[in-house]
Amino acid sequence: MAYKDMHDFIEVLRKKNLLHEIEVEVDSNLEITEITDRVSKKYGKALLFKNVKGSDYPVLINSLGTYERMNLGLEVEELDEIADTILDFMDISNYATLINKVKSIPKLAWLARVFPKKVKKGACQEVIEEPDLTKLPILQCWPEDGGKYITLPLVITKDPETGQQNVGMYRLQVYDEKTTGMHWHLHKDGREIYEKYRKSGKRMPVSVALGCDPATIYSATAPLPKMIDEMIFAGFLRKSPVDMVKCVTNDIYVPANSEFILEGYVDLDEMRLEGPFGDHTGYYSLADMYPVFHIEKITRKKNPIYPTTIVGKPPMEDCYLGKVTERVFLPLIKVQCPEIVDMNFPLEGVFHNCVIVSIKKAYPKHAQKIMNALWGMGQMMYTKMIIVVDENIKPQDLSTVAWKIFNNIDAKRDLVISEGPLDALDHASNTAYYGHRLGIDATKKWPSEGHTREWPDDIEMSEEIKDLVDKRWKEYGIRED
Repeated sequence: MAYKDMHDFIEVLRKKNLLHEIEVEVDSNLEITEITDRVSKKYGKALLFKNVKGSDYPVLINSLGTYERMNLGLEVEELDEIADTILDFMDISNYATLINKVKSIPKLAWLARVFPKKVKKGACQEVIEEPDLTKLPILQCWPEDGGKYITLPLVITKDPETGQQNVGMYRLQVYDEKTTGMHWHLHKDGREIYEKYRKSGKRMPVSVALGCDPATIYSATAPLPKMIDEMIFAGFLRKSPVDMVKCVTNDIYVPANSEFILEGYVDLDEMRLEGPFGDHTGYYSLADMYPVFHIEKITRKKNPIYPTTIVGKPPMEDCYLGKVTERVFLPLIKVQCPEIVDMNFPLEGVFHNCVIVSIKKAYPKHAQKIMNALWGMGQMMYTKMIIVVDENIKPQDLSTVAWKIFNNIDAKRDLVISEGPLDALDHASNTAYYGHRLGIDATKKWPSEGHTREWPDDIEMSEEIKDLVDKRWKEYGIRED
């Protein structure tokens, strides 16, 4: 049963003892960050701050900050269930015969419920008021931040050519009661739509939803193809449509059960200094010029809760959102590269800096083919390091992966340096937006790849002895505490 809204999810967290509620007064200026950072690093509970200095609204943070809560938010036992569902739909053999088509009807029937549903009224419009961002408990996260930031916004825009809506998550630096920055990176869909408005000479309407159910929040972060509506994807994850209501001041539709909606516009040529900001890389991203978001109205529930997150040195809540992307989009990557067995974006790689891929190696230099294929796929172009291992190695087993890298590579033969785009937040390259990426082939080398020496086998105990020791383990009296 899909979560109706954020309050619904909070109740589930409360019942499962996965929520810690703080009654004492806390400050949104740095204090909440320090508390949350300590809890996050210990894989602790979601936090609900009920008494935030200078605001009437409670703050929810770290709600999806463990694998357990991320699974709970998406209503699965493990994230691979979503990938399995996608793979099942993509398997053409399911529909190859008339009998299979008939058998598939019940399985496909619920897909009719994934499309967003327009409604006339929404809880997000119970109160309509003039904008004053100072009333919201917006965090200043880190000491050197340029100011307070809205960190969990669903930024909703509409393509002026196609009329299709786009939802993305871009931080909003608060400048005053009615304006924020709009942090659209060069490669983001929101920036592309903004450029279309600039060419047409029309002011760009924008609405921002704060506080939705977990599937809707995640969908705003997902690197979807342009033709796929994020709210359709949210409906797929929820197995239930997202109710959408038209905004008060523009023609954009927003999730009807959001806690807050910020309605406004972005002027075409107005730019303002945005940043610095303590980012998910664990470093401060530098200040730069970005468009300005002007808020005309704030609509909200009668008793809303303000949702937020913090980013910084991993692990933090955003890491688990990234892990969903890893698991959910693996089937789509396998369509183009079926030799891929599994993949892992280590938390320390903060999304774009490292991916480990296991493959069914079939021909010489196969690992290099995979590297170049991945660098050619959407946001995978930002990946600074691709490590390729054989199919019998689990990418999640970082110790074994490291062992293979340290022992299997010849630097001249197995390292590939590629020049190409990099994430806007990358600070290591001499140039912004592009630089050099590294591929590491840690697979077993074949004679056909020029390795004419004998390649040694891994040391493994025989299965017979393993079984013997398993059966006798208690007899040995070895304590494992």
